[in-house]
Amino acid sequence: MSSTKTWAYRGRDTTGKVVKGKLDAASQAAVVSRMRELGLSPVSVDESNTGTGLQREIELPFNKGVKLKDLAVMSRQMSTMIGAGLSILRTLRILAEQTENKTLRTVLDEVRLEIETGGSLSSSFGRHDTVFPPLMIHLIGAGETGGFLDSALDAVADAFEKEVKLRGTVQSAMAYPVVVVGMALLAVVGMVWFIVPIFQKMFSDLGGELPLPTQILVSISGNMAWLGPLLIVSAIIFSVWWGKNKHTPEVRGFLDPLLLKLPVFGPLIVKIALARFTRNFAALLGAGVPIVLALHVVGEVSGNSVIQGASARIADAVREGRPVAEQLAQEPVFPPMVVQMISVGEDAGSMETMLASIADSYDAEVEATTAQMTSIIEPILIAGVGALIGAMIIALYMPVFTIFEQI
Repeated sequence: MSSTKTWAYRGRDTTGKVVKGKLDAASQAAVVSRMRELGLSPVSVDESNTGTGLQREIELPFNKGVKLKDLAVMSRQMSTMIGAGLSILRTLRILAEQTENKTLRTVLDEVRLEIETGGSLSSSFGRHDTVFPPLMIHLIGAGETGGFLDSALDAVADAFEKEVKLRGTVQSAMAYPVVVVGMALLAVVGMVWFIVPIFQKMFSDLGGELPLPTQILVSISGNMAWLGPLLIVSAIIFSVWWGKNKHTPEVRGFLDPLLLKLPVFGPLIVKIALARFTRNFAALLGAGVPIVLALHVVGEVSGNSVIQGASARIADAVREGRPVAEQLAQEPVFPPMVVQMISVGEDAGSMETMLASIADSYDAEVEATTAQMTSIIEPILIAGVGALIGAMIIALYMPVFTIFEQI
């Protein structure tokens, strides 16, 4: 049997436009046959040599990921085109041509080829679950089954746009503290590395015993030659390890419960998780996804192992015939207000509407809480940075004051 190879092809579609792509096939003839099945007139078919050596295409790290904002824009555009009567294949081709994200373009081309061989949109997206979140896959699957794919894509876009807004609110609030702390660290390292040695030379020329704070500062400065590189290497090693393991069940299972119990940030993290849980739950129920499956999906995309575990237990209880609110009340992570509102929605048959209201409420609370935290953190950081640098300056000048007293 012939081994499968990757072939790069160029062909013209029915409108005369040149289309490029790649196919896996055993021979060039098989690629040509496949292109004709796709309605393309072959222009060139060459074996792809992009895998090794200098012919490998250069890919920068920041081009590899697909952001949630990219998926929100894609879903909105896809909904508009399908609602206007365009076929899924043509829609995917247009989206692949106009997207600036190279990874998303490649995945959309692969999805289009899979659909051309008889696959569904949701199943094709499901084969690329590292790019498309479970929420998107299940909403699209429900839309395909119910015949309202454009509405399902609108729901995906709405959910992702609100998630992007929520993340932006938190990130903008945290930007100022991170910048201030970073500048303070640079100032401290600069003083210890460059300014303290100058004072140390002056102190050694003057003689006498240095005060304890000055001795500590001088000792730290003297050890920076090996301490600085050690800290940098340790930070790099930790960053690499964190990037590979931050989403593992062991790390999340240990870290997430601790984050929820933090004095200041814990309540904010809980509100963010509950806003995400209720918003995605409402979107899935509105699309007709079965409630047990919806609970598993919202737990998976919640981003918090505590919420995920609670969702799994609630799903098991619902499968046994118990009401959602009854099991929800057994989970400490859900406040009584959420339990009562879901209970009312469950009794009235309007749980989707009630969940959407809860999500909107928590979105507003997150925005207000982050604004309040920023106003509180700013003066605390300024005072803390001033106290740290002031203490270092006092420690440097204490020997000078001692010498003046002796004189």
